[in-house]
Amino acid sequence: MHNFPQGLYGALVLGISISIPFSVAHADFLDDTSVSLGMRNAYIDRDFHQSDAPKSRVGSWSQGFDLRINSGYTEGPVQFGLDVDSQWAYRLDGGGGRGPDSVLPYHASSQSQARVYGRTGVTGKARFSKTELKVGELRPMLPVAYIDDSRQLVTTYQGALIESKEIDGLSVTAGRITEIASRESSNREKIYLMTGSGRVARSDGLNFAGGTYELSKSLSATYFYGQLEDIYKQNYLGLAHVLPFGDGYSLKTDLRYYHNTEDGAALYGDIDNQAYGVMTALKKGGHTFTIAYQRMLGDDGFPVFNGYAPQPYLVNWSTLGFFKPNESSWQARYDYDFAASGIPGLRFMTRYMRGTGIDRGDNLDKNVESELNLVLNYVIQSGPLAGLGFEWRHIDVKTRYGSATLAGADYDENRLITTYTYKF
Repeated sequence: MHNFPQGLYGALVLGISISIPFSVAHADFLDDTSVSLGMRNAYIDRDFHQSDAPKSRVGSWSQGFDLRINSGYTEGPVQFGLDVDSQWAYRLDGGGGRGPDSVLPYHASSQSQARVYGRTGVTGKARFSKTELKVGELRPMLPVAYIDDSRQLVTTYQGALIESKEIDGLSVTAGRITEIASRESSNREKIYLMTGSGRVARSDGLNFAGGTYELSKSLSATYFYGQLEDIYKQNYLGLAHVLPFGDGYSLKTDLRYYHNTEDGAALYGDIDNQAYGVMTALKKGGHTFTIAYQRMLGDDGFPVFNGYAPQPYLVNWSTLGFFKPNESSWQARYDYDFAASGIPGLRFMTRYMRGTGIDRGDNLDKNVESELNLVLNYVIQSGPLAGLGFEWRHIDVKTRYGSATLAGADYDENRLITTYTYKF
């Protein structure tokens, strides 16, 4: 288990931290420091429908903690700071044989889930004007790399990232990531692709750069370039537009495009994938109606990092992902915020997604898959338990190969999650 950044990143973090003299650190550095402890209790149960499924059920009940210490900045033209984050989770149920469940580490040799796991990360940071540099543990939410906060431990990355907002309306980001710590692992490792074949070929790093420019108050454009060394090159282009109709109505439209090709030594061979997506959401009061369409073109599916790191910039990203070769998928979604009915903190979401035309090659039947989600959230708004959140999430997945059912692919999943963040 790696607890702190190593090599170059560790040296940079140490250099930043020791450059903070106590005489100036007592100013904004300490006054603006925040300390919070996030707590999450999660029960997850996945019930497979097939009689020949490898396991009839997988799941776990666990308690997680996320302690975050975020410093302020020192005084001066160039300001410095230091963040520390420690995540830890403990399995509460007595049996460890219900994995792998995508939450807890799973030991295939003993066919058991880990009882406890966790990791600690450190981030050195420096700021000049409206430009900020972070070195160490990163939690990016970018078209080229994204965290996963859907289980217990949050997917994090190791590397360096710089973000600049010197020009009004323009946000520019660039960086390099060398390692990933997935949601169900205590360890950090080099990035590789999840292909379903079991093949592992690791890259030395992900280089990326891009930005978002607000063309107007209602229209913005985003472009990012990513290079996973010796595996793929990735270009992303996105447009987002919000159209107010008056009388409380508004229409938000997103257009998103990815183009992925092989890079350098092409450790996974030729990569041929283009992903098109369009999503539009009509909002009125507490109601939001969303429809989306997504299409994969080329001989390959969309490249996904180890640990099934999510990419929600794909408009139909979900448990299934809908990113297989040649897949066409659509989504119909409805959200309601009960604050419009006088019950703040209560939210409901349901969506149905269906993907068709998945190319499995070798003249095999085309695959069809679908997913139904029901999600109910409530966060207590006042009183001694203010901020305590509850979530029930139901996921119904079905997969078909022509007229046959894929063994182990159809399942119902229920998640019961309680969250609370204590701020010191």
